Amino acid sequence: MAYRYITQAVIVGTRVIGRAFAEAYKQASASSQYQRAQAKNGGGGVSGRASLNTGMTLDEACKILNVKPPQNGKGDLDEVMERFKRLFDNNDPKKGGSFYLQSKILRARERLEAEIKPAMEKAAQEAEVKEGWNPKLYKDR
Repeated sequence: MAYRYITQAVIVGTRVIGRAFAEAYKQASASSQYQRAQAKNGGGGVSGRASLNTGMTLDEACKILNVKPPQNGKGDLDEVMERFKRLFDNNDPKKGGSFYLQSKILRARERLEAEIKPAMEKAAQEAEVKEGWNPKLYKDR
């Protein structure tokens, strides 16, 4: 009689676990398709949408660090870093701050950097092209 209960428990457990794995697979597949669609539609440059890496919108990041949103990808990275360092240090858990707020501040900085850095790199490349290639030569003595 005990073997019957054990067999039923194993069968029911297998069904439950199987359904859970199937549901998890469906969710992962849907999430993957959504991310591919967002990347295909150019979701990285739109300020209203959350970044796939940080999960934070550009407006939210600007409000957290209290900076102006970058215009056409151009913003003041020094101001962002200054505000980040001050807020990050003020919210240190060892000083009685909040780890959650610290992580939000970090994600805000990452989101703003992701928006500003490509424009800065492009401007640096254009300046180098405008200047012309000027290699640094070192002479042996």
